[in-house]
Amino acid sequence: MGKGKRTCVVKSQERLAEDVYSMWIQAGDMVQEAGPGQFISVYSKDGSRLLPRPISICEIDRPAGALRIVYRTVGEGTREFSEYGQGESVDILGPLGNGFPEVSRNKEVFLIGGGIGIPPMLELAKSLTCKKSIILGYRDTLFLNQEFEAYGDVYVATEDGSAGSRGNVLDAVRDHGLKADMIMACGPTPMLKAIKAYAEEHHMECYLSLEEKMACGVGACLACVCQTKEVDHHSNVHNRRICKDGPVFRAEEVIL
Repeated sequence: MGKGKRTCVVKSQERLAEDVYSMWIQAGDMVQEAGPGQFISVYSKDGSRLLPRPISICEIDRPAGALRIVYRTVGEGTREFSEYGQGESVDILGPLGNGFPEVSRNKEVFLIGGGIGIPPMLELAKSLTCKKSIILGYRDTLFLNQEFEAYGDVYVATEDGSAGSRGNVLDAVRDHGLKADMIMACGPTPMLKAIKAYAEEHHMECYLSLEEKMACGVGACLACVCQTKEVDHHSNVHNRRICKDGPVFRAEEVIL
């Protein structure tokens, strides 16, 4: 079955932290097409909210035909989703976007997630067989960090210093003297901008998953674009569509 809007069922939902929720969705054959770094669009049951909410895929359970999303409630749409219970229907479109590339076993990789950019790094951590250091950045309250521990060495940074390194993810890298060949990251733009500069300084291959508000989610409306060095063949300007061409880009392709 191709990508299309379909009605699925909520398997379970739990609150992980203040305003952060984890939902498992029974998604059938959709899971066979899904990969780390992709996202789904989730539709509200309220007809006044026409546009779906794009949410990154956190985990994929192919044998069970289920997808997991971990999201923060930031408006009425996501607040509605947080109230869904087991067995409730949910309309989703996906999987959408281009995810992270495969990595050879002989590489050493930094997997870096910041804030709500942490959840999509979990499926990536599970799928990679190479050596990896997992660096997670929080404002204060931790979530998902213990789940990452099964897949690599985990390092934490918090803005207030309440856990791990005080500061940001790159402070944690420096504090622990970490080294790698490649970076894969997802998080807020200021964090990604700093990571891009760090990768350039250390001559590291780097892939960034960009966060942006989206409308259609399939590349038709040009609402979610990022500035690029090359001209996009679709729009004929120095922009790329994050939902369609991304959300994952090579760092040198985009201007942050």
